[in-house]
Amino acid sequence: MDPKGIVAIVTGGASGLGAATARRLAGAGARVFLVDRDEERGGRLAGELGGEFAQADVSDGAALAAAVDRAAALGPLRVAVACAGVGSIARTVDKTGAPHDLAVFQKVIAVNLVGTFNLLRLAASAMAKLPVEGGERGVVVQTASVAAFEGQVGQLAYAASKGGVVGMTVPAARDLAAIGVRVMTIAPGLFDTPLLGTLPDEARAALAASVVFPRRLGDPAEYAALVEHIVRNSYLNGETVRLDGALRMQPK
Repeated sequence: MDPKGIVAIVTGGASGLGAATARRLAGAGARVFLVDRDEERGGRLAGELGGEFAQADVSDGAALAAAVDRAAALGPLRVAVACAGVGSIARTVDKTGAPHDLAVFQKVIAVNLVGTFNLLRLAASAMAKLPVEGGERGVVVQTASVAAFEGQVGQLAYAASKGGVVGMTVPAARDLAAIGVRVMTIAPGLFDTPLLGTLPDEARAALAASVVFPRRLGDPAEYAALVEHIVRNSYLNGETVRLDGALRMQPK
């Protein structure tokens, strides 16, 4: 699928992987529609890229439905990329014997898993109304994590949410084959995003050294390049692609 002239909606589009993806797709000729909770940054980037912005929590069905409707009104909405996500660090039972906070677990699941499903269902529904072009109607790209496979100590909620995203990939691709919509998932490793940017230099260097090759943090532009390739390569469907420099996370 050629991105030129289509509409692409990107959740979590104000920063990190989402912002890099929005820049890449806009550079390829797509009109981007960004969704994020950060109105200032999201609106500024959308203006820079000649796109549109909606402030919304991806786990809010009504809010995201309104954003998808606005995106679909701009032109043929054929690409949806789910980059919105949150993390948490907590053990199932902490050192004092206290159990994992249930509200924290539910919040991570709500944003990372339910929010991804929310975009999947709404974007696919909008795509179903489009004519078939080049043998397909659209593609949804989800974001998991290597934590889906090797969640570390304290990553229970995050790993569960990302494992759920991986688990949705094949059945969603099978479901949506009937309407000509592909579903792919990217599982990034350690990327140089604003979240890691808050760590001390020593900690960042240690993380980079744990990557097999190339021995560095991933660049969000590399994630964005893979998204564009997925959009263009119509034979990619129903697969989770690890983008991690051969990293395999250790327990701690």
